[in-house]
Amino acid sequence: MLDKPTPEGLARWVTFLGDREIPILRQTARRLEQARRDADQISGRDLTDIVLQDPLLALRVLTQSAGSGRLQSDITNIASAVMMLGVDPFFRRFEQPLTLESLLAEQPQALLGVLQVIVRSQRASRYAHDWAFARHDRNVEEVALAALLHDLAEILLWCFAPQLASEIRSRLQGDRTLRSARAQQALLGFPLSELQLALCRNWHLPELLTTMMDDDNAHLARVQNVQLAVRLARHSLDDWTDPALLEDFTAIEELLHIDRETLLDRLQLAPELLPRGSGE
Repeated sequence: MLDKPTPEGLARWVTFLGDREIPILRQTARRLEQARRDADQISGRDLTDIVLQDPLLALRVLTQSAGSGRLQSDITNIASAVMMLGVDPFFRRFEQPLTLESLLAEQPQALLGVLQVIVRSQRASRYAHDWAFARHDRNVEEVALAALLHDLAEILLWCFAPQLASEIRSRLQGDRTLRSARAQQALLGFPLSELQLALCRNWHLPELLTTMMDDDNAHLARVQNVQLAVRLARHSLDDWTDPALLEDFTAIEELLHIDRETLLDRLQLAPELLPRGSGE
């Protein structure tokens, strides 16, 4: 694994990360192998369900379908990407994949760090899906996928520059008032959100997905949906006591046009578990 030296400048980081083989979760690799053994009974929907549990595999599927050059602009969800690839070619493309656990076998703290971000991404995707359905969004799966992929740059930093990822996390834990973007800017020279968008362009991901992952488009309801799902997942990763959750709840209520009681019911949360004032 390449941990150092690390490049300087956004463009060099894009090249550095763009040249790496993207790993997938070991659990995902096992599920794919089981599906391969049952290939005669596996549908595209079954494969889609496996992919949507792993942001790294989701990225690989999208880049593979984009690389085909066919109907690229239309591939904005995993089901369409899997359909374009076909079941048999899908298995051939992802045979014996590199796993995250083998990549970081000698760096257990980095493995723990990246798994936490992936759990957060999975949770954000579930929230985004639920809220997009409640909003009658025109394509719920697109919104859920954008939330799943929103923090890919952070995941890749843990994979290929874990010392820097660990240092950013340490600074944030040492100063609760420090914003993530400022810590990233100080260590990398740019916030990870800029790297994320640059990587999306480098991989030729669909513009629609890139738009929904760009927080500068927060005036759009679909982007708000993604953004708030990511925020709620981040602030609730360890427990439900982060004071920032109060602001999140208010924004989600405005997005969905619901009250606090309804929101807590949707999240299956008891008011006594939340920061003081969240039930007001």
